[in-house]
Amino acid sequence: MSLEFDGANNKISNSSGASYGVALPAPNYRQPQPLIINGDMAVAQRATSTASITTTGYQTVDRYQTQIGSLGTWTQSQATDVPTGSGFATSLKMDCTTADASPAASDYLYLEQIFEGQNLQLLKKGTADAEKITVSFWVKSVLTGTYCVSMKDNDNNRAIAGSYTISDASTWEKKIITFAGDTTGAFGNDNGASLTLHFWLAAGSDYTSGSLGTSWATTVWANMAVGQVNLANSTSNDFWITGVQMEVGEFTSSTIPPFQHESYGENLQRCQRYYQKSFDIGTAPAQNVGIQTGELSFPSTKGASASTTLSQKYNFPVRMRASPAMTGYNSAASNAEVRDVTASADCSSTAFASNKETGFYVTCTSSGTTSVGNYLSLHFTAAAEL
Repeated sequence: MSLEFDGANNKISNSSGASYGVALPAPNYRQPQPLIINGDMAVAQRATSTASITTTGYQTVDRYQTQIGSLGTWTQSQATDVPTGSGFATSLKMDCTTADASPAASDYLYLEQIFEGQNLQLLKKGTADAEKITVSFWVKSVLTGTYCVSMKDNDNNRAIAGSYTISDASTWEKKIITFAGDTTGAFGNDNGASLTLHFWLAAGSDYTSGSLGTSWATTVWANMAVGQVNLANSTSNDFWITGVQMEVGEFTSSTIPPFQHESYGENLQRCQRYYQKSFDIGTAPAQNVGIQTGELSFPSTKGASASTTLSQKYNFPVRMRASPAMTGYNSAASNAEVRDVTASADCSSTAFASNKETGFYVTCTSSGTTSVGNYLSLHFTAAAEL
């Protein structure tokens, strides 16, 4: 018996004339790469653990900035506690080490990821066809209760918020929150900070005293974290999150696409658009970590003179989002100068010049004992965060 497929009508016919309808899978509109970067918390270039956190900044896991304003003291780490059978190996952990049971009105604590506008054009924001957005993630906390997630459109000063409930203490739970599409205000089609996604952990009344803003509207911070529990109320409190994904459209627990795993190398390259370093992945940036530890090294092309200027060009392996802010680290001393390893001396006036998306020059003044061919070295970090 022969079979023929009629693609126009989705039917298969046999030689006897009988035909059968064919159910085809729905088309997949997912991006080649996830909207969320480092959703599995696998890349932690800066450090795997940072203690005594009281100020805003990137601490451990790439692309997740800790926003904190006078609300406890924290240790953040890249943890190996993950939901069983989920395919994840790491999570981001927040551990309260100094409690604050009575936050002031302006106090806040949340994790955030910021997105470039040119990566969000598929959301069709600001048009009649604006897409819904579904955020899903695995979460675990010692403290049960209501937690909030919000989005802020930085280009148009608009925001939306949602909430979820952690029902069982110290138990991994998967959460799914769908946000409406916004027909007002398009994202800029550029490398600017168009959208910020917040995962709230604690907040004072400046962020909780309104009504939870579940529809897009002009940003009112009092509507961002209404009902949010105070994770800072006890030093017994820990919080973990992993498997963060952001999908275009509305999904439920039965329809949400599986997490879009990337290789570690692909994930790292996407993170390096925003932050790079010369140190090995497992080495936190610091002065005096030792020579031949991955630092930028180059031979001197000029002889000894206390006034001789030396320079070297370096090209990034991944083009950065913008011209980065550079920080230098001496590989063999506790200062930020280029090290003349051959002469066991430090150069002076070390500086970075012509910092661009593709690379930079490092310049310095000879120590006066530098000879042609001497081995010079310097570690660096480059940050082009949003």
